[in-house]
Amino acid sequence: MNISFTGYRENVLTFECTNTVAVGDLVKMSASGKVTKVAANDTFIGKCVGVRDGYAAVQLDGYMEAAKSGTVNVGYNKLVAAASGVKTAECGIDRLVIYSDVTTVRFIL
Repeated sequence: MNISFTGYRENVLTFECTNTVAVGDLVKMSASGKVTKVAANDTFIGKCVGVRDGYAAVQLDGYMEAAKSGTVNVGYNKLVAAASGVKTAECGIDRLVIYSDVTTVRFIL
């Protein structure tokens, strides 16, 4: 792709996290002020961009890339976690998909 959306509205907050959260994981809220790694079909709040000493920096807004499972069309889609990456679902949060190919989906959180 000859254009870049990296850096667009990337807002990051710090949460307490379980020891299973790693950089690159999609995460969900697990308790007040705490996040954990998502399971398949979970709604996610963002992507972990840093982990240290029981805390996770989580990107909550902006441009994001993920592996995709199944068909994900450009435009607004309800996205949830898949076994690896994201997929469309009947429930979930509407995300603006700006690029989709055979393996990857790029969207705005």
